[in-house]
Amino acid sequence: MTPADQPVFRQSPAKRARRADAERNRAAIIEAAGAVFAEQGGTVDVREIARRSGVGMGTLYRHFPAKEDLLATVLEQEVASWLTAAHQAAAATEEPWQALTVFFEQALDILARNRALVESYAAAGPPACAPRRDAVMDELRIRCVNAGLLRGGVTTADLVLLLTSLSQVVQAADDGHPGQWHRLLRISLDGLSSRHTEPLPEPTLHADAPGND
Repeated sequence: MTPADQPVFRQSPAKRARRADAERNRAAIIEAAGAVFAEQGGTVDVREIARRSGVGMGTLYRHFPAKEDLLATVLEQEVASWLTAAHQAAAATEEPWQALTVFFEQALDILARNRALVESYAAAGPPACAPRRDAVMDELRIRCVNAGLLRGGVTTADLVLLLTSLSQVVQAADDGHPGQWHRLLRISLDGLSSRHTEPLPEPTLHADAPGND
């Protein structure tokens, strides 16, 4: 039988409609989960996510058998979106130090409004997105080094740890003192300036740590 003679199997209208419904349900679950996780963190009851998305628990579990699967999907999408925007903003900013500042401001602004993302940073960093995040931060570090703006000895691992550390205080600061984290960020970034010439303590390096060459 030639290819032209082979039967063509087409999905029936009913099956296409069911598939479209399933895709809409999945999108609604992810959208609702993003809002709920941001507000309440990763310990939230998935029944609240199902309620906000307008689907039943059975539908939710068909798409995401475990809450961890849903949380990972949401966080990876949000971090990927943030990193894309952050990289574009940094690339569009000619002054290297300003680019680094904008990156931290964008990151902490997102973290201040997203409890689940902060929890993820506290545990092990953004799932599956850490290498991309580190690459963006390494690029910003190198730009500052080449411009003579960054304090000697500062590594990309230092910048990652600074972001992780500030993520733990940013929500607490915003709860009682909205916008206070902007002051904390400026104080922290000032310590990275090349105006400070005192040698930094030697870090304990890991072979795979970024920006340690």
